[in-house]
Amino acid sequence: MTSSSANNLDTRPLLFTPIKICGLVIRNRIIASPMCQYLSVDGAPNDWQLMHLGRLAIGGCGIVFGEETAVEPDGRKTHNCAGLYKQSHVASYRKITDMIRSNGALPAIQLGHSGRKGSCHDAMRDWRALNNSDAENDLPPWQVMTPTAALSPPRPIPHKEMDQDDINRVVDDFRTATKRSIDAGYDIVEIHGAHGYLIHQFLSATSNQRKDNYGGSLANRMRFAVEVAAAVREEWPKQRPVFFRLSAVDGKGGSWTLADSISLAAALREVGIDMIDVSSGGITGSSNMPMVPRIPAYQARFASRIRHQANIGTIAVGGITTPQQAEDILRSGKADMIAMARELLWNADWPAHAAQSLGLDDPFSYLPTGYAHRLRQRESQKQMNINQDAKLIEKNFNFFLHASKSDSGP
Repeated sequence: MTSSSANNLDTRPLLFTPIKICGLVIRNRIIASPMCQYLSVDGAPNDWQLMHLGRLAIGGCGIVFGEETAVEPDGRKTHNCAGLYKQSHVASYRKITDMIRSNGALPAIQLGHSGRKGSCHDAMRDWRALNNSDAENDLPPWQVMTPTAALSPPRPIPHKEMDQDDINRVVDDFRTATKRSIDAGYDIVEIHGAHGYLIHQFLSATSNQRKDNYGGSLANRMRFAVEVAAAVREEWPKQRPVFFRLSAVDGKGGSWTLADSISLAAALREVGIDMIDVSSGGITGSSNMPMVPRIPAYQARFASRIRHQANIGTIAVGGITTPQQAEDILRSGKADMIAMARELLWNADWPAHAAQSLGLDDPFSYLPTGYAHRLRQRESQKQMNINQDAKLIEKNFNFFLHASKSDSGP
């Protein structure tokens, strides 16, 4: 589990109580969640990512994640997805991490591999699979890898069912990307094991019916996830945390359950994972598993169960939009931190507004110095004596509105 900073007062909102994980002290419990942008060029970030993440960094978050970042080119979902599979990428990411840190937040990266969900268009085109006609527009499809080829959705190029060499290579790709993440200046790394991507594909029996040591029993299906986690943890500095995002349950008709996630979280804790980022969905099938309702804070109860039964810190994400809602999740012990995505797209200054809503004396302190100065000045002007007397206010405005040129001097 994680710990709050020393001398924490019960009256201070937990959302704005610093939290220490490994050797890092994070200024508050608000995380800007990874959000894919589909605007990278051969994996590398550009001015868009600098602007997008800068907007989130100056709004007051404690942690700002970049988008899911592929550990190899074929691990991207689209040609325009982010990657960290070249050493030349490091300098571009370093520019972003320096900017995030200079604005008071900690930069974080999420490493992943799309597996069978790769070789497609972006979210705006509903992830339509690339085909031969796309190749004419310089968007050729590529062969995707999968735990069990017979269970994978069709692609123009037949799927590659991963053998032991493929598995070993991808684990090494995670290891290499982790080293590059250190060079790029990240403070936190998260492994993406959710949303139907490669690691999740190994976890769920709906997508994994292998007969080797990576299929069948729960322990076998968890093996790849644990191996990746152990490799990342081994490379990552001990004083910095490693997170793991999992889908607490599969999507409608799936087979991965909350009990399975608790077992996985416990196994991940044993190899040094510090925090579980609790999401859901991504793999569907034909079982009687229902759809997860999309109500406010719809995954917080999953985070709570994992936190208490696996004895590991958790992050609540999904449908969290109001400061009191976030504070109540933390106060009730459902999670240690709060992650937000779409709400921050709508209002990137949400953390500063939340600080005001929850009664902090100086909510402007979460904004850049220049912003804070002007906003504090506006608040102090509201208290000027001249602004407190309605009759004086009206008298003064009447002077300006009705005075002739001669009345006001030469």
